[in-house]
Amino acid sequence: MRYLLKFSYDGTNYNGYQNQPGMNTIQGCLEAAVQKVNNGLHASVVATGRTDKGVHALSQYAHVDLIINITEKKLKRALNSNLPSDIHIIEAKIVDDNFHARYYVKEKEYKYYINIGEYNPLERNYIFQYNHDLDIKQMEKAIKYFLGEHDFRAFVTENKDKENCIRTITKSTIEEINGKIVFTFRGSGFLRYQIRNMVGLLIRVGENKIFPETVEKILESKDRTKSGKTAPPEGLYLTEITFN
Repeated sequence: MRYLLKFSYDGTNYNGYQNQPGMNTIQGCLEAAVQKVNNGLHASVVATGRTDKGVHALSQYAHVDLIINITEKKLKRALNSNLPSDIHIIEAKIVDDNFHARYYVKEKEYKYYINIGEYNPLERNYIFQYNHDLDIKQMEKAIKYFLGEHDFRAFVTENKDKENCIRTITKSTIEEINGKIVFTFRGSGFLRYQIRNMVGLLIRVGENKIFPETVEKILESKDRTKSGKTAPPEGLYLTEITFN
């Protein structure tokens, strides 16, 4: 029977979502918990996509096939009892055997948080501690260039020759809330490091080192060397997934 799991996690102590030999990963912890519930048999937990080391998720989904017959509520309870406290199953739901967590995704939403106020050691793993003023108005102009369908090759850190870097962004906004800058990106999908690279470039705009219009030129150049530093992972959250 196939189940869809909705879960959240604190990515601080993990080497990303995806299984890696000898590494502590979200997927590894989930599959270890599933195996204990699934009469000792391994089952792959297939997520909507991977997140990188230090990145968090408020709303991630994955499907898993189990040989046991268990109710949704009991599965949620059983998995949570076998998971570390920084990973939590929010919901377990029986779905059709043809459902695929990755291929049925319609849109994903991410948020990135920057603290421009006083350094806060309690938030250092959850909000990027930039701790300097940024020009919000200039960043608001710049972030609009990411809207729509583009080839985001200039924001792909690895595999610059990747065949398809075309993605569609339907929401690209910035707001300041109590000394925190919050970026929101929603789209059909995102490449590895894409959002962190876009945020890194927007920070340069906020520092008045480049003009907002330069973002469009860099986007069109498809040249990663022009887009600058990658923003650190701790400010990034996967916040919402919608399915077809």
